[in-house]
Amino acid sequence: METAAQSRQQACAPGAFVAFARFVLCGGGVGVASSFAVAALASWLPWALANAVITVVSTLLATELHARFTFGKGGRATGRQHAQSAGSAAAAYAVTCVAMAVLHLLVVSPGAVVEQAVYLSASALAGVARFAVLRLVVFARAHARVAAPVPVARPVVLCRAA
Repeated sequence: METAAQSRQQACAPGAFVAFARFVLCGGGVGVASSFAVAALASWLPWALANAVITVVSTLLATELHARFTFGKGGRATGRQHAQSAGSAAAAYAVTCVAMAVLHLLVVSPGAVVEQAVYLSASALAGVARFAVLRLVVFARAHARVAAPVPVARPVVLCRAA
């Protein structure tokens, strides 16, 4: 049986378009801030390490935002959701690292604007895949994964034969 809280969550769960718009707003906002943070931190650390640090911090922040706002859960993200989200973030980290490595193979000394463009483009591509993973796996509704018990109809006996 559904609890009242589950019913409210289902009623407040956004559709795919609204969830994607919220994902872009929350995840994109964190992503843009992260790109500047990576650039700043990379002046003190190797780029891959700076990207790793910022990816961890931004993933924790974005997962909380997605749990509370994007996917209509309304509460804090669970440890399981953080772990699953971290897996998709690790894939996004790999995509951005590969994109930046390819850039540096092709261009000896790219400017900051080119680096930002490549980083943000790679992040956007990884973000679309991440949205699908978060929506379909990490923040999928419990009712979509486990079938709710179906009440069994019992015949009503109006009279009994003697």
